[in-house]
Amino acid sequence: MPSRKRKSAPAVKEPPATPDAPATRRRSLRVSSTGKKSKYFEAGSESDAAENGNTPKKGSGKGRPSKKAKIEIESDENGDDGDDYKEEDEEEEEDAETGEVVKPGAEESDEEFDEDAPPKVTFIPRIQLRDTNGIAYADNTVHPNTLAFLRDLRANNKRSWLKAHDAEYRRALKDWESFVTTLTDKIIALDPTIPELPFKDVNFRIYRDIRFTNDPTPYKAHFSAAFSRTGRKGPYACYYVHLEPGACFVGGGLWHPDGPALHRLRASIDERPQRWRRVLNEVGFRERFLGGKGKKGGGDVGEGDGEGDGKKGGDGEEKALRAFAERNKEGALKTRPKGFNPEHRDMQLLKLKNFTVGTKLGESLFTQAGAQAAVAQIMGDMVGFVTHLNRIVMPDPGDDDDDDEDEDQEDE
Repeated sequence: MPSRKRKSAPAVKEPPATPDAPATRRRSLRVSSTGKKSKYFEAGSESDAAENGNTPKKGSGKGRPSKKAKIEIESDENGDDGDDYKEEDEEEEEDAETGEVVKPGAEESDEEFDEDAPPKVTFIPRIQLRDTNGIAYADNTVHPNTLAFLRDLRANNKRSWLKAHDAEYRRALKDWESFVTTLTDKIIALDPTIPELPFKDVNFRIYRDIRFTNDPTPYKAHFSAAFSRTGRKGPYACYYVHLEPGACFVGGGLWHPDGPALHRLRASIDERPQRWRRVLNEVGFRERFLGGKGKKGGGDVGEGDGEGDGKKGGDGEEKALRAFAERNKEGALKTRPKGFNPEHRDMQLLKLKNFTVGTKLGESLFTQAGAQAAVAQIMGDMVGFVTHLNRIVMPDPGDDDDDDEDEDQEDE
């Protein structure tokens, strides 16, 4: 059976569009991206923009209105253009003298500026240099005024005080410089390995580093200098002189050597113990710094000095080692260092981190004519000790590094 054909709907003729009548279009309920024109805009602003060729771009009509447009619409609805603001109340100040409340910007009264009042002048007293008491400054001695300055600095350790007494400090520093410079020649005569260096390379400054300490005092209350192949700095053992009222001393050695140098020192104690015994028991060195009597070139200290036990080496050598370890116990290890036998006979030396000696002197010695000769004599007794340390930490080419015979064993 053939399918039926549906009848098509009659075509509806649309009226012809006239150019004057705009086409009807359904209006969207969405808010346009362009906000409502504010009533504060001047008339003709759009026409002026069109004449200048700056035609504003029309929005697409899609999406949410921008934040700026929302704010502008709300301001129009409320009838407020947003230009008005409320000024904050200015804080009132109270006069410290009269107790009256004064507003900022108010003119000060004429009573505060009295032109007839005399000007205020502050007088700063000038610090006079200390009298020399008829004692002239000399290169080979320390003047008593230098010790007096260090004593005053210890009692007034402040930057303001030192600034006011700068002239006194400069004079004391110059006196110390002349003493150290002339002493260098005597040390070079004792140890030819010490070079002639400028004063700034051997002198320690008085300024303290207070970054990592609880002591806030900014200055050291002493003068000091160190003489070595590289001056006060470097890996070499040195000769040290310390000038401080009531605590003067002369010493030498290695203070806090670095890791590689400390490892070489401990290896030398382990491998060449007899060499250390000879150095620590040299005549003059042991009597000066360790107490007791020594032998020239070390040797059998225990024989003939009343301290031995009749055996080779005796108890005298061990007393010298114990005295040296006791003087350097500050900062020493509590346990044995790694890699060494716990039953090592020189464990007291292996635990050390400092290898120094020193002797105290009276401050009056530095003011006498024979001050430098006395200091040089003390340093002469430690030349062998300083040379021994330098051969270990920084050996020179040609130094004898052969192992010594183990002479400290008891005879069977």
